[in-house]
Amino acid sequence: MEAFIVFLLVGLVVGVVARLLMPGPDPIGILGTIIVGCVGALIGGYLWTAVFGPNEGVAWIGSILMAMALLFLYRRMTVGRTSRRTVV
Repeated sequence: MEAFIVFLLVGLVVGVVARLLMPGPDPIGILGTIIVGCVGALIGGYLWTAVFGPNEGVAWIGSILMAMALLFLYRRMTVGRTSRRTVV
C-alpha cells in the first residue's frame, strides 16, 4: 500500500512539473495530472534507464520529458473540440 501511495505522489509531482514547464492552456484536472505523471514516470524512467544506464536519481528527467510529451499529445487531441450537446 505504501508503494502505491508513493507511486501516486511521484506521478503527481512529475505531472505538475510537466504542466509547469509546458506553456499554454491546461485542459486537464488533478486526476489527469496524476495519470499523465504516473504514465510518464513509468515509461520515461524506464526508457531513460535503458538508454543511459542505471544512473542514481537521474531517471526523473526522463519521466518529466515523457510526461511533457504525453501532455503535448493530449492537448493536440483535445484542445479545440466542442461539445455538441443539445439542451431541450
